[in-house]
Amino acid sequence: MFLWKARRSYFKIGNVIQGFFSEKSYNCCDLKTYCQQAREDDSTNVFMPFMKVIEMRRSQASRSVLIQVQSAQSYKELSTYCESIGKVKNMFHYSEGSEAMHFILVEFSSEDDVKKVLETSTHTQDNQNVPATSQFLWFRAASKKLGKLKQSKQAKLSIENGTKVISENELRATLKHCKTVSDQINKLYNLTRLNDLGQRLRFLTAKQVEGAMSGIFPKVCAFPFGSSVNGFGKMGCDLDIVLRLASEKEKDTSRLVYHCKAASGSERSTNQRNMETVGDLLNLFLPGCSQIRRILQAKVPIIKYHQQLTNIECDLSMSNMSGVYMSDFLFIMGEIDPRVRPLVFAIRKWAKEIYLTNTTPGKWISNFALTLLVLAFLQKPLRSPPVLPTLNHLIKLAGPEDQYITEEGINGTFVRNIKNLNLKNENTDSLESLLLEFFEHYAQFDFSQKAICLNEAVSITKPEHSPLYIVNPLERGLNVSKNVSIEELDRFKIKVRNAAWFLESQKSKLDDKGLLTIFEVKQDAQEKLNFVFSQKNNRLMEVSALFEEEEDNKQVEYKNMQVKNAVQNIKKETKENIKSIENQHRWRKSGR
Repeated sequence: MFLWKARRSYFKIGNVIQGFFSEKSYNCCDLKTYCQQAREDDSTNVFMPFMKVIEMRRSQASRSVLIQVQSAQSYKELSTYCESIGKVKNMFHYSEGSEAMHFILVEFSSEDDVKKVLETSTHTQDNQNVPATSQFLWFRAASKKLGKLKQSKQAKLSIENGTKVISENELRATLKHCKTVSDQINKLYNLTRLNDLGQRLRFLTAKQVEGAMSGIFPKVCAFPFGSSVNGFGKMGCDLDIVLRLASEKEKDTSRLVYHCKAASGSERSTNQRNMETVGDLLNLFLPGCSQIRRILQAKVPIIKYHQQLTNIECDLSMSNMSGVYMSDFLFIMGEIDPRVRPLVFAIRKWAKEIYLTNTTPGKWISNFALTLLVLAFLQKPLRSPPVLPTLNHLIKLAGPEDQYITEEGINGTFVRNIKNLNLKNENTDSLESLLLEFFEHYAQFDFSQKAICLNEAVSITKPEHSPLYIVNPLERGLNVSKNVSIEELDRFKIKVRNAAWFLESQKSKLDDKGLLTIFEVKQDAQEKLNFVFSQKNNRLMEVSALFEEEEDNKQVEYKNMQVKNAVQNIKKETKENIKSIENQHRWRKSGR
């Protein structure tokens, strides 16, 4: 707290398989029933409920095939060929790899068209190839036997190079030309969020697994969840899939019952064996699936793999539906206010730039935990009205059609349609103001005693002594940030103070970079502020260097002597306060 006050003073200087063997209460049939609830006509409103979005994307995947071609220009001849089989609705091009393999995603008007395409396709006569059938194909070059097709004049690509990720240099150059920090945040969101083609490819990737299992499990459902579908995903994000193999619910009126093998061993061991079998299926038979890694000892066993043809990292599980309900909850929160997702993107980008988050699991804050921190802040900002409602408010407004409980007893009941919320948002703050307020909020938050809870917009006492405690909104007995260490939490607290100070101080500069300023704090902290971490604690900050004079060639020029004298007095006073605090700290330490 003393450090925060010192910073504020210095600112004055310049803001095959679990449902495989079981008949549990929630299965793939229930999932489809869940999808049915979102089928109301929403043509008069831009909002589309989460499950209607999922149903639409799954339908697109069922009507699509992915075809490898020689180049982007192959679409004209490919269109002619495909039109001879079915009606083409859309064509999307992208390329992947250092040698630029080109692909075209072809969406047809109906699933029957896709069936005809697959019926007319063939396997090569190669004994080394496993004759797998899927919606992943390649377009053979013309030959004397095949003949060259006319290039369609009506054909057009909806997008070319659709999976290209903007480079860091291009992104920063674009952000520098924005006039305000709010504009920068919106631009960052629009340039980096997962686009239409990215979502299509992820649903088609899930459809490949579903199609491979459908022979023995006709009711199988490979269901994407997480950032790929909740609106918080960025270009290149991983794909989370939950695989549901269970059949329909038991029909009391039927006299005929399927013979099934009984599970042997515990539910967990059975699930692990089933996951291992699915991993073998991916590895041996499905084209493009590589780098199979079975992580079966985790709390939720998963299979990680890379789909080379779509260039997507996948996490496949056979867990319950809680991940889907959480995705639905985050989707609704992002839809309520247009500032939510851009703000989350800006804060996650900031955390990545200063190494608070990491792509691999560990003791650091995850993007999911960071997203919940943003949503919790928006439920109860420091100085302004709420932007978002609490989860308990959504639960109170839930109707009979919103009642969902997983086979594990996890309650996923809350209102699904934001049109039923009747919210009157009185918060009109800019994204820039909300960003600064977020940093100030957590710079002052008592992490030692309090936990973050999105169910009610209040800080609750920690139920246990984890450094950072964020209550899982759907499973209130769980801490989604249990992995975060005390050192990483200390780093987070230091970094939010840094960011708040930089955002405030840049307002007085004529050559500020806006949002880019907090992205570059990691360099400034070493070169200008010279933050030093002690070897023993590795997280204590030496702040006296904060107020050292800069190099001669970087000294501030003052046009007003009164301002210069005031600045020098502030520096002197702050140095004395810091020295006094350090002496008190040493005295207390020596007296222990």
